[in-house]
Amino acid sequence: MRFSIPTPTTSAVAIGPLTIHLYALCIIAGVAMALWLGNKRFITAYPSATGVVSDVAIFAVPAGVIGGRLYHIATTPEKYFGSKGHFADAFRIWNGGLGIWGAIALGTIAAYLYYRKIAKLRDLPAFAAFADALAPGVLIAQAIGRWGNWFNGELFGRPLKTSWALEIPEYLRPVGFEQYSTFHPTFLYESLWCLSIATFLLYLRRTLPNGALFLLYITLYSAGRFFIEGLRIDEAHTIAGLRLNQYVALIVTFCGAVLFTRILTRKR
Repeated sequence: MRFSIPTPTTSAVAIGPLTIHLYALCIIAGVAMALWLGNKRFITAYPSATGVVSDVAIFAVPAGVIGGRLYHIATTPEKYFGSKGHFADAFRIWNGGLGIWGAIALGTIAAYLYYRKIAKLRDLPAFAAFADALAPGVLIAQAIGRWGNWFNGELFGRPLKTSWALEIPEYLRPVGFEQYSTFHPTFLYESLWCLSIATFLLYLRRTLPNGALFLLYITLYSAGRFFIEGLRIDEAHTIAGLRLNQYVALIVTFCGAVLFTRILTRKR
């Protein structure tokens, strides 16, 4: 299509012996943005917390990457195990495959454990306040990270013919969709959804009790992800017509909404 979004012709840049994968670069840029904004928000509210965000990130960021990869491997084991699997590919994260729920879960656990340790020494607020400070930045990081899927030409949706459709070269099209050239740019939908939630959370930052902002992030993101996931046509396990990630999105949305409501009720 004339006005379709083109898929980049390269996903990596070689500088001498060094190869820079653009997917990984998007992840790094997103993490940097999350740390900058999270630190700014946290020390603005608690001036004595200087350096805390970067200290926690030393443990939380690697844990998040590992958690995201483990979730991806656990939900698509056939790619890495068995007669048709390639176990070495499990370590090639630049090819894509980071499950956001695994990343948030393990990253949050690592952050909580380390934060609790230093909070007692520095008289810091509860972890809920720390999580609230980081939530908008994490969403922006997710928005930036999704562009890595664009560079890899992956995780797009069903065929679409509009001015914002994503043009996919034939060698990247799934089996059964070779005759279509343009598809739903689900990476763009999710990126815009994350930015919208981040903006909303920044607007609400002074009106909610501690912990509510982070739970609202989890709830709203998962609700949107349910619908975006339903557009995708990449290979995935399905149950009763829904993709596995859609069930996870529903469960996380429900749990997040319940906990968010409980916090508001308790506050009143």
